[in-house]
Amino acid sequence: MPLLDPAVVADHTSRGWWGTRTLSDLVRQRAAATPDAVAYVTPERRTTWAGYDRLADRVAAALVAAGAEPGDRVAVLLPDSEVVHAALVGTERAGVVAVGLGWRAGAAEVAHLVRRTGARVLLTTEQRASGLDDVPARVLLLEELPDGGPVEPGRALGPNDLWLLNSTSGTTGMPKVVTQFQNRWFRFLDHAVDAGALGPEERLMSVIPAPFGFGLWTSHVAPAVLEAPTAVLPRFDVDEMIRLIDAERVTVLCCVSTQFRMLLNAPASRDADLTSLRVMFTGGEMIPPGRAAEFEQRTGAVVLSFFGSNETGAFTVTRHDDPREKRLTTVGRPIPEMHLRLYDDEGRDVTGTGRGIPGGHGPLTCAGYFDDPEANARLYAPDGAMLMGDVVEVDDEGYVQVVGRVSDIVIRGGKNISALQVEEHVDTHPAVDQVAVVPVPDEVFGERVCAVVTLHPGQELTLEALATHLLARGLGRELLPEHLVVVDELPRSSGGKLAKGAVRELALVRTGDHA
Repeated sequence: MPLLDPAVVADHTSRGWWGTRTLSDLVRQRAAATPDAVAYVTPERRTTWAGYDRLADRVAAALVAAGAEPGDRVAVLLPDSEVVHAALVGTERAGVVAVGLGWRAGAAEVAHLVRRTGARVLLTTEQRASGLDDVPARVLLLEELPDGGPVEPGRALGPNDLWLLNSTSGTTGMPKVVTQFQNRWFRFLDHAVDAGALGPEERLMSVIPAPFGFGLWTSHVAPAVLEAPTAVLPRFDVDEMIRLIDAERVTVLCCVSTQFRMLLNAPASRDADLTSLRVMFTGGEMIPPGRAAEFEQRTGAVVLSFFGSNETGAFTVTRHDDPREKRLTTVGRPIPEMHLRLYDDEGRDVTGTGRGIPGGHGPLTCAGYFDDPEANARLYAPDGAMLMGDVVEVDDEGYVQVVGRVSDIVIRGGKNISALQVEEHVDTHPAVDQVAVVPVPDEVFGERVCAVVTLHPGQELTLEALATHLLARGLGRELLPEHLVVVDELPRSSGGKLAKGAVRELALVRTGDHA
């Protein structure tokens, strides 16, 4: 059964939104036409298009030799350097579906996603392989890949095939799995080129984790389509980001708001020449208008953003020719082909009211969650529109502003952290009786995770002890609570349910973040 409705494919293709090329095709073409041109730059090395192409072939050959069959899932746990991009092209050439795992994912999350997707093989490094003994997949080490030439071309995936599975966090515990195909991201890039007035001589930098939506189009798709040298960081470091922007004369920077705030705060940014920047695409969290304006003033770049998600792609975009106030205080105007509508909590269309939950359909959406009917039922409105977890308002000029969130998540540095997922882990500590996880504001990261707990009689708990317990359970460091509030009783509503709003207010007061 095809991933996509053939009628939808035919319609989107006839309109020029989708095509027949693949990323593998583009990498092969770049390697043949300009083999010595630079594809990726890291602090340690430069990778040419020819080197990129060869490493992708090695990955493909190794997977075939390991017995991976077309359509099998292969988990990819690699740092955000050229190696993860070569691996994703290699899986494509081998005809297998990559399961993109964030390099910083904890052992519990890795094991969950491998099981959830049925991945038979895990491609990783010797460094990360330690501690993954419970992962039910054959481990292939990047350092031990044999030399290998191209595999049979007939195995390769097409632009509308299931190409990648990646994860997204919400309110239902462990991450859900999103189905990805290439044509949606090719079309997404069309809008980025238009919004930023990107030209043929761009030099890119993306510091977003590669396997996720923002990282996919900025560090994986854009370099191949634009044939642009792209700087990436295997491990994020703000000083290295600043140094590479200066040294490589980066013109387009892609980062979450936390990262550009860190850049502005870093002493190194005062001495570096950042004037090569023309555009910064940011997102993943609320954009602080004042800091965005400061970034523009210090660099001369324009700050742009898309409003969407890993699932929906984008519903709106800010453009280089939008008024500055609109660019920095709204998420732009709707992308017409995405048919943006507004819905209430019951899924009823309330577009005319100017306020509601955004939803829509078009060439940028994913194909739903992987093998998850229950999650898909929540993802779509009754009329078939794919929904987000935000609440927005639309002004008289058609600009959209995010005014709240439906989903119970913490957005820390652009990463969506499921409050329920963290609660489930905190609840296993022997001292904890009850727990509620809420966000508290932070000047750098936007939000941090706060665990509000009641304890069993006679018990004590410190933040350090809690962190030790959670790390031992395999929770990733970025999911750890950074504030701990111990209370006698958690606030509840009149119906006996946990009152998350009251918990948040309590957390604000106890952490000193209240106005």
